[in-house]
Amino acid sequence: MDQNQQTSKTRQPILVSACLLGLPTRYDGKTKTSQAVADFLKRENLIPVPVCPEQLAGMTTPREKTFFHCGDGCDVLAGTGTVVSETGKIMNEIFRHGAAMALQIAQLSGCKRALLKERSPSCGVHQIYLGEQATDGMGVTAALLASRGLNVISEEDLPL
Repeated sequence: MDQNQQTSKTRQPILVSACLLGLPTRYDGKTKTSQAVADFLKRENLIPVPVCPEQLAGMTTPREKTFFHCGDGCDVLAGTGTVVSETGKIMNEIFRHGAAMALQIAQLSGCKRALLKERSPSCGVHQIYLGEQATDGMGVTAALLASRGLNVISEEDLPL
């Protein structure tokens, strides 16, 4: 087998939001299992590396709902945004820690890409919740991974 054939058969790892893979990791203890994600992983012959940044940071499941009070994940990383729980607790440090753990897992497993859950305060790629309103922005983990060179997409970027 020549080098090109060997490379084409090598399965590449991809970081994936655990809830999209059917693991009950969401704040409400539920999943967001996505057939489009399963189909994409199979079609592209990828090895999913499941992560839940909020669990990695030590948060329980179920847990309080969280959302951005101001800014988005890029702003939280820069120290100018705020993620809060539904009872008003500032969660910035916890979310930064979860993002750092997800990045470390990506680096340890050789992930160059991440497939994350849209609108999550950790994993949102194109949209997050600012209070109760969905708005353009990135979650804390998505922002950190993208800033470190990972190609970050959401399940909504995949073909149906």
